[in-house]
Amino acid sequence: MTTDTPARLLQLLSLLQTPREWPGGELAERLGVSRRTVRRDIDRLRELGYPVQASMGADGGYRLVAGKALPPLVLDDEEAVAIAVGLRAGAGHAVEGVDEASVRALAKLEQVLPSRLRHRVTTLQAATTPLTSGDGPSIAPETLTVMASTVAGHERLRFAYRAKDGTGSRRLTEPYRLVSTGRRWYLVAYDLDRDDWRTFRVDRVTSPFATGARFTPRELPTGDAAEYLRRSIRHHRETYDFTVTFAAPAEDVAARVPAWLGAPEPLGPDRCRLRATTGDPVEWLAVRLAMLGWDFTVHEPAELAACVRELGGRLSRAGGG
Repeated sequence: MTTDTPARLLQLLSLLQTPREWPGGELAERLGVSRRTVRRDIDRLRELGYPVQASMGADGGYRLVAGKALPPLVLDDEEAVAIAVGLRAGAGHAVEGVDEASVRALAKLEQVLPSRLRHRVTTLQAATTPLTSGDGPSIAPETLTVMASTVAGHERLRFAYRAKDGTGSRRLTEPYRLVSTGRRWYLVAYDLDRDDWRTFRVDRVTSPFATGARFTPRELPTGDAAEYLRRSIRHHRETYDFTVTFAAPAEDVAARVPAWLGAPEPLGPDRCRLRATTGDPVEWLAVRLAMLGWDFTVHEPAELAACVRELGGRLSRAGGG
């Protein structure tokens, strides 16, 4: 019998978060209490914001349903390890769709994981190799979680940084946002030593350290981290403009292309145009466009159009066409 009320509530909540309906008698037996105590505990959970639904009948049942807000979850050891491993795998490669929110979730989870579970996650991660990964370089999930924590907490971040030419330096920053382009992670931050805004490729960052010093966030010149990154890339790299039309609604295309490329322009209910600037190789961009899943036409530059034609011919020959 579980006599400690908080412990019993957590045990009850863990049972209810299993997607099934629990008869009151079975819950009472599992918890070692009376059905009356189960009913009182259900009322306590409801007061805490958990939407518990009761069914009528000789042995009325209970189940947790969707509510207006996400209540705290109770995970067992195996569930916590599975979620942490999945988030770490996604964070380690700049997979499109695995953005700063996922990294923040990983940071929160790893902060409360018991040491025994943290060791299991690390061991499993080190012992496995993914068959496929993103196009960009791998990143230690710990680096992203430290950065995400300092962004959320408005805490100054110190780290070692390796520039494109291999030059190393130490940076003290006020981190603003993490931005994923689908291939790489970038940190947009105010560099205190250089007294200016900077973007940093996260795969070139080592030894990130949260200093504990709080700061009041500054106003970003562009007002949007993705837009600032886009302008920074255009300024520092050899770039080119491209124009592509898609046989798809603008909102569907916008959901699949990186935000820093800008928003597609609607040309009708099922057609849109994307004008953007990039420094990515035309070969990579051709493959990326083809993988979006819609018919498209390249208008410029000529090098991209030629690359798409060559890719199409190669794929057709590979398929026996």
